[in-house]
Amino acid sequence: MQPLAMRALVRIGFLAIFVSGALWAEPSDELGATLRIAVVDPNRIVEESPQYESARQVLLEELKERESALLDQQEGIDRLQKRLERDAALMSEDELQRLQNDIRSRTRRLRYEKEEMQEDFALRKNELRTRLVKQVEEVVAQIAREKDIDLILTDGVVYFSERMDVSAEIIERLKREFADR
Repeated sequence: MQPLAMRALVRIGFLAIFVSGALWAEPSDELGATLRIAVVDPNRIVEESPQYESARQVLLEELKERESALLDQQEGIDRLQKRLERDAALMSEDELQRLQNDIRSRTRRLRYEKEEMQEDFALRKNELRTRLVKQVEEVVAQIAREKDIDLILTDGVVYFSERMDVSAEIIERLKREFADR
């Protein structure tokens, strides 16, 4: 087994021991009489939050503009390629060489700009995702404090009842915060 996978299994095991111990242990004076646990569905929160939709629209707009510029460059290269195919026999060796060099140069530049766009897109996507995760974490912490919840679980939960799911409340709070901006 790979070291990374092993560490993940160890973490899951510790979490399982902690959660099962917290759920089944006798309540201590520190925990009080009951332990309040809730569950959130992060995929649902992301999909239904207006912040996610707004970030997605921003990314699509940025991507559209750059893709349009790249498409124009590709069309220019295609025109030069057709000219080369059509007029190669009529061109001098010098003209032919210049045109081929121009096509190669433009193709390299286009490839570079495509790679740069993909890198920029990935960075921008991560930046927006990080901002959304931070907002969600803040709202989760607020709701946990307001409802006096001791533990909120997410991914990897096999079963939970609907009354434990606070995802809808988080989504509503995110919608209010988005509207207030």
